[in-house]
Amino acid sequence: MIVDLPDLAAMEWFGAKIAAQLRAGDVVALTGTLGAGKTTLARAILRGCGHTGEVPSPTFTIIEAYDPPATRLPIVHADFYRLETAQEAEELGLDDYRHGAALLAEWPEMAGGFAQEAACLSIRLEIADDGRRAIADGGDAWQRRMP
Repeated sequence: MIVDLPDLAAMEWFGAKIAAQLRAGDVVALTGTLGAGKTTLARAILRGCGHTGEVPSPTFTIIEAYDPPATRLPIVHADFYRLETAQEAEELGLDDYRHGAALLAEWPEMAGGFAQEAACLSIRLEIADDGRRAIADGGDAWQRRMP
């Protein structure tokens, strides 16, 4: 599925659509070049799940956790850009963070990838003209609830 995102309002709309379908155990794997909009979409998803506060980029902390009542379900927002090996994601305790939570993963390939998981929605963001384009591919668990 291809979604044109010509402006910030479209990114917010798309994030809200994803948020409406998001469940514990899901992974939203966000890929794309630097500046493609991965963090912007993650923020939009978090807002769609009810978060009203600041959403810092997890570039340096690597993992940020959001829990109810700030969000309607536990969500882990991770940015794996700085990892050198997938093993480092395990060493950070990623599995512990993910237990009972949805995962928004930026640079998922640096953590070994998640596309093989049935509950993974892979979204590649591309810069297109003045906006962005999202190419989404859902695992089996997403087939009936694609945004």
